[in-house]
Amino acid sequence: MSPESKAKGEEPGFDAKLDKLEAIVAQLEEGGLGLEPAIERYQEGIELLKQCHATLEGYKKRVEELTEGAEEVLKPFEADPDFADE
Repeated sequence: MSPESKAKGEEPGFDAKLDKLEAIVAQLEEGGLGLEPAIERYQEGIELLKQCHATLEGYKKRVEELTEGAEEVLKPFEADPDFADE
């Protein structure tokens, strides 16, 4: 997260959340954390995972909406000599 976005109180983007989640997973896989810090990191990771899933679901819906709109625009032009009505 950039210093500007921190100052504005903006939430980190998907890539920043994913990077943080990967760092948490790496820490947990290394071991070395005590039980309580490990549980706290795991809990933080689960929250980040939920946020990433929600973000991806929003992007999926957005792509579906854009695709649906594009399909209407991309219909062949009937006066086009290459248009063959099947």
